[in-house]
Amino acid sequence: MSFVGGSMNLPAKSVTRDNGHPLFTNSKQTELQKYPKKPTVSPTLAELLMHVDDAQNSPVDHRAVEIGYGCSSLPSSNPFFLCFNNLTYSVKVRKKLGSIPFCGKNSDETESNGINTKILLNEISGEAHEGEIMAVLGASGSGKSTLIDALANRIAKDSLKGTLTLNGEVLESKLLRVISAYVMQDDLLFPMLTVEETLMFSAEFRLPRSLSKSKKKARVQALIDQLGLRSAAKTVIGDEGHRGVSGGERRRVSIGIDIIHDPIVLFLDEPTSGLDSTSAFMVVKVLQRIAQSGSIVIMSIHQPSYRILSLLDRLIFLSHGNTVFTGSPGMLPSFFAEFGHPIPENENKTEFALDLIRELEETPGGTKSLVEFNKSWQARKNQRNGFSMRSNLSLKDAISASISKGKLVSGATNDSNPTASVPIFANPLWIEMMVIAKRSMTNSRRMPELFGIRLGAVVITGIILATMFWKLDNSPKGIQERLGFFAFAMSTTFYTCAEAIPVFLQERYIFMRETAYNAYRRSSYVLAHSLISIPSLVILSMAFAAITFWAVGLAGGLSGFFFFFLTIFASFWAGSSFVTFLSGIVSHVMLGFTVVVAVLAYFLLFSGFFISRNRIPLYWIWFHYISLVKYPYEAVLQNEFDDPTKCFVRGVQMFDNTPLGEVPLSVKLKLLQSMSGVLGANITGSTCVTTGKDLLVQQGITNISKWNCLWIIIAWGFFFRILFYFTLLLGSKNKRK
Repeated sequence: MSFVGGSMNLPAKSVTRDNGHPLFTNSKQTELQKYPKKPTVSPTLAELLMHVDDAQNSPVDHRAVEIGYGCSSLPSSNPFFLCFNNLTYSVKVRKKLGSIPFCGKNSDETESNGINTKILLNEISGEAHEGEIMAVLGASGSGKSTLIDALANRIAKDSLKGTLTLNGEVLESKLLRVISAYVMQDDLLFPMLTVEETLMFSAEFRLPRSLSKSKKKARVQALIDQLGLRSAAKTVIGDEGHRGVSGGERRRVSIGIDIIHDPIVLFLDEPTSGLDSTSAFMVVKVLQRIAQSGSIVIMSIHQPSYRILSLLDRLIFLSHGNTVFTGSPGMLPSFFAEFGHPIPENENKTEFALDLIRELEETPGGTKSLVEFNKSWQARKNQRNGFSMRSNLSLKDAISASISKGKLVSGATNDSNPTASVPIFANPLWIEMMVIAKRSMTNSRRMPELFGIRLGAVVITGIILATMFWKLDNSPKGIQERLGFFAFAMSTTFYTCAEAIPVFLQERYIFMRETAYNAYRRSSYVLAHSLISIPSLVILSMAFAAITFWAVGLAGGLSGFFFFFLTIFASFWAGSSFVTFLSGIVSHVMLGFTVVVAVLAYFLLFSGFFISRNRIPLYWIWFHYISLVKYPYEAVLQNEFDDPTKCFVRGVQMFDNTPLGEVPLSVKLKLLQSMSGVLGANITGSTCVTTGKDLLVQQGITNISKWNCLWIIIAWGFFFRILFYFTLLLGSKNKRK
C-alpha cells in the first residue's frame, strides 16, 4: 500500500491502478523511461524561472490511497492536506402559489411557515492532498458547483456550516484568498488581447514588483508551454465579432491567468464544460501538471471520459447535496459490486455510476439507500485500514516551505504566522493602477470604433447646433436662442456619456474574478479608469467647444472660449462619473440606459431653463440643487452675460416678442416718450434697458459665481467616483448568501 497523497516513482511496467489495469499506456511508459527517476515532483515556479529553456514537467506516477470518510490523523509525506467536515448549506425558497400539499416534496426540502428550506449541501466531508486532483461529480443540480463555492470561500460564513482545515488548522478566509485561485466556468477575458498579453498582464498583477520584468516574461513563457498554448500565443482571445482562439485554448488561458502566481490550492468550476473530448482531456492534463508541481486541485466535472478518469486521483459523487461515493476511481467497481450493482467489464465506470444515481433519483426512495450504504461502506473501510492520515507539517511551516520552493510568488514578508507570511496584494497601488490603465488602453486601442462613434456623435451634434444657432445677435430673440443653445448643449454632454454604461458591465465579472482573489485593489481599478478617461474627455470637449463657440457667436473672446471648454470638460467628467456609478448598481445594459435617460431628463427639467429657481415649488427645490445640468448651465450663462458694458435690450427692442413689436418704429418712439414722462426718465430708442446682469437676475442666477459652478461640477464627478468605489466594495463580494 502506498502512502496517502504521495507521489511514487516506480518502474514504468509496474505502475498499475487498484483494479489491475495499467496506469499508463505503452506510449506513456515509454515516455516515462526517457526521464531519470527522481524522487521530486514537477518543477515549481522557481525552477521554471531558472531553467526556462527546458521548462518541461517530468511525468510522475501519482496515486491516492484511500484513507477514509472524513479528515485524517496519520502523518502524510505531502506538505498540504485540505480537509472538510460536515459542510452543510441551505437556502430558503418561498412556497409557490397553487402548490398541492399532497403531491409530496423533494427529500432535500423542509417546510416551515409557508417557506421551503432547500438543502444544497448535506454534511459533505472529504479531503484533498497536494499533488492530487479531486473531482466532484454528479448530475445537474446535484450540488457540484455549490461544493466548490463552499470550499473556495464563496459562500457567506454565516450560511455555511461545517469546518474547513488546511494541515489541521482552521483555514481563515483572508489566508485562503492569498494562497488559492478560483477558475470560473465562464471564460471571462478581454477579447482584443493576445494570449501572451493576457497572461503577461496577469503576471504584472500577481507577481511582485521585486521580480524583474525578464523573470515575469520567463514565467509567462514557461506557463504558455505548460498550458500547451505556444501556437496560439500571438492570437487574440476574440469574441463574437472577432475571430480568436478555440474554446479549449480559451479555457486554458482562463486557468493560466489564475495560476500565474503558483497558488497552493486551485478550485475550478466545470473546466471541461462545452469542450470536445480532446480539448477536455488536454485541459485536465494541464491540471495534472499543476497538481504535480505542488498544488491541491479541486474541480467539478459533469461526466469525465475514460481518458480523463485516468488522470483523477479522488472522486466525490453527489446527489441532491448528499455524498453517494467518495474514494479513488479504482474503488468504484468494488463499491458498486457490494451495493449490488456491479459495473460491467467494458463500461465507463463514471458513466455507469452517474446513470445508476440518476435512476435511483427517479425512484420514490431516491438515493437514500446509496447514501446510507456509502456511510457504512466508508466505516468498514476505515475499520479495515485502521488508520487515517494527516500532514506532518504545520500550516506555517508548510507555507514557508512552499514559498522557499517558489510557490506563491508574491513572496514572504513575515515568518511569524502564516496569514502574514504572504502579502495580501503583490504590488503597491500605483503599480496596479499602471497595469490596469495599460491593459484597458491596449484593449480600447484595438477597438477604435468605440471612441470613434462617440466622437462622431459629439462632432455631428456640434455641427447641427452651430448651423442652427449661427451667429446669434444681441436682440431679445437672440437672448432666447442663446438660452436654448446653452440648455441643449449642456444636456447633450451628459447624454453622450451614456455610452459608458456597457464598459463596466462588460468588465464586471472579470473585475469580480480578479478582485475576489486579490489580483488588485478596488481603489486601483476606480482610480485607473478615472485617469484614463480624462484624455478622451479632453478631446471630446475641445471638439465640441471649437465647433460651436465661434460659430454661434458667443462672447468672451479667447478667455471666454477657455472657460466654455472647461465647463464642457467638467460636464463630460461629471456625466461620465455619474453613468459609471450607475453601471455599478444596475446589472443590465438596457436597464442602465433607461435609468440614465430618465434621470438626465429630470436633471434638465430642474436645471432652471424651463422654470427659473424662483418659480420652482419649495417641495422640489432640493432637486434643483442636485441637478447636474444646473451648474454648467449657470456657468456658461454667466460666462456669456456677465459683461456689465454689454447691452442686450435697447429702447424700441423692449417691444419685441410682444403684440407691439409689429407697429411702426415712429409709434414705438412715441410710446417711449410717453413712458419717459410717466417714469421721469429719458428713454430713447438707443437707451439700454436690459444688461447681462439683468438677464441673470431674471433667470435666478445670483448665488454662485461661474468659477464656483465649475468647481461644483468637478466635485460632483469625484463624488460619483467615490460612490462607484463603495458600490464595488459592497456589491462585488461574489458570495452566495
